[in-house]
Amino acid sequence: MDKQFFGTDGIRGKVGAYPVTAELVLKLGWAAGRVLGSEGCNAVVIGKDTRLSGYMFESALEAGFSAAGVDIKLLGPMPTPAIAYLTRTLYACAGVVISASHNPHHDNGIKFFSAEGSKLDDALELAIEAELAKPFQTVESAHLGKAERVIDAAGRYIEYCKSTVRPGARLEGLRLVVDCANGATYQVAPSVFRELGAEIVAIGAQPNGLNINDGCGSTVPETVQSAVRDNGADIGVALDGDGDRVIMVDEVGEILDGDELLYIIARARHRAGELRGAVVGTVMTNLGLEHALEAEGIGLERVKVGDRHILERLIARDWVLGGETSGHIICRDRMSTGDGIISALQVLSEVVHSGLSLHELKRGMTKYPQTLINVPAARGAELDAAPVRDAVRAAE
Repeated sequence: MDKQFFGTDGIRGKVGAYPVTAELVLKLGWAAGRVLGSEGCNAVVIGKDTRLSGYMFESALEAGFSAAGVDIKLLGPMPTPAIAYLTRTLYACAGVVISASHNPHHDNGIKFFSAEGSKLDDALELAIEAELAKPFQTVESAHLGKAERVIDAAGRYIEYCKSTVRPGARLEGLRLVVDCANGATYQVAPSVFRELGAEIVAIGAQPNGLNINDGCGSTVPETVQSAVRDNGADIGVALDGDGDRVIMVDEVGEILDGDELLYIIARARHRAGELRGAVVGTVMTNLGLEHALEAEGIGLERVKVGDRHILERLIARDWVLGGETSGHIICRDRMSTGDGIISALQVLSEVVHSGLSLHELKRGMTKYPQTLINVPAARGAELDAAPVRDAVRAAE
């Protein structure tokens, strides 16, 4: 059965345009609460990025879950992977993220994590959509859900991020520019790197609700590139609005995309005996990564575009590492979803451990020329239809 609302990354669109409305999100919280409650759920966590509309949708979700009799733990502005982590460690039955990731402020979205911090499976999303079609009914007043703020959410996540680097690894002597995209990482990212000993220049760390991803972050790496040069920094780290992507800049000002970062992490893990199985990329992964990994004795498997497909393959194979060119990197033995801060830490840890600069570390991979053209298509378009396949073959 096709889903009406949930896409590959939850529900997303322009704020105020159906289905990204306060009315629908209120009922979505209620429907999710009903479905999860039927499985014994008694509490969910809700986090958001820094969009102004996040306040409205946070309140709507809170009311919906309460009406279904489910308690709510409110995290406030928090990176998407932090919400996945805190869903697990706070023993909630689900996590809800209010974010449109790297999109502009006028977009927003809702996505869910399971109790294990993974994307909600299709069956539960279909069940929630089925519940949405039913009349709204509030539980008896004595059974309404209660909401509370989690005061130490940021500190919990910061400490966990620091624990993911090599034992004893410190970042002393490194001068970093960290671009938080005026998004969800603006509080936690500078703290993580600073507490590990790095000297930090933070940019994109003054959100006002409207400037998320505006000329900054991983989708505009030229901003951190300029800041690295202006500040004489060793490395630049550019995160996206919800903190699940990272792009980096080396000491000579060259931009490293997700494929190059994945290469550095994979090689380091492989040489340390920590890489189980192969690496998972997508159909868009640069062929240069495949050849560079092959030279190290590491395999690469490709899946459809989307971190969901990468994670599914990693779980199916019981492997630990995969990612996308966009900077979505999953270190599954560290985090259940893509995490820009943790991915950057794995790269920085290798810089410290190897004694090589970031520019030197990336030399083992040569990117091949690649052109990407986005073509608008209706949802559910027959991309596997014969005319489309023929056009693809003709272009190859």
